[in-house]
Amino acid sequence: MPSVASRGRGRRTINEINMVPFIDVMLVLLIIFMVTAPLITPSVINLPSVGKGNRQPDERVEVVINKDESMQLKSGDRTSPIGSAQLAQAVLATQQGKAPGSVAVVISADRSVKYEAVVKVMDTLQRAGVQRVGLSVQVAR
Repeated sequence: MPSVASRGRGRRTINEINMVPFIDVMLVLLIIFMVTAPLITPSVINLPSVGKGNRQPDERVEVVINKDESMQLKSGDRTSPIGSAQLAQAVLATQQGKAPGSVAVVISADRSVKYEAVVKVMDTLQRAGVQRVGLSVQVAR
């Protein structure tokens, strides 16, 4: 209810907002935040670092994805074109007779290749049971 001022003959209302309760509440909130802020510990994200592999692979098989999303399989000195249907069998064939995890598969994709194509290759290899799958990148200078 607005307060009424009586000065002289008539009575008129004062149309001002009382700011004192608002300021009191804001000062109390400020004090609460100042007291509790040092008590809050920031969360720490444990990110993996490069080069922390258990051991280096004995052999490396490279799957190259070209601009037109055609694939090639490089194993040692051999390079052969391969389709997505035969990819898993070909990689598993290169790993036969060797210790599990000793042959790493590296995916090298052209910069303009869709992300979806790379993920499909990774998914195909993971579903086939290939243990070590990595991505080849170029170090920015």
